[in-house]
Amino acid sequence: MLEVAQNAGMPLEGTCEGQMACSTCHVIVGKEWYAKLPAASDDEEDMLDLAADLHATSRLSCQILLSDDLDGMEVTIPRESHDMQGY
Repeated sequence: MLEVAQNAGMPLEGTCEGQMACSTCHVIVGKEWYAKLPAASDDEEDMLDLAADLHATSRLSCQILLSDDLDGMEVTIPRESHDMQGY
């Protein structure tokens, strides 16, 4: 999801380039879609603990592999998100 969002011009920084070493690609997944995702790994949970504006349905977009089952999925970029690469 991170790559698709960045290619669409969305303000997701992804500083670690999807290596799960930061939380700059944090998104809030719509409740109805969250249950369709595989469970977050312990490493992802650790990175989410560092994310601003954490919600029960928060995920790292670099860990969401898009598929036909997720077509139409809605996510929100937290207000506290800052894309420093866009400056």
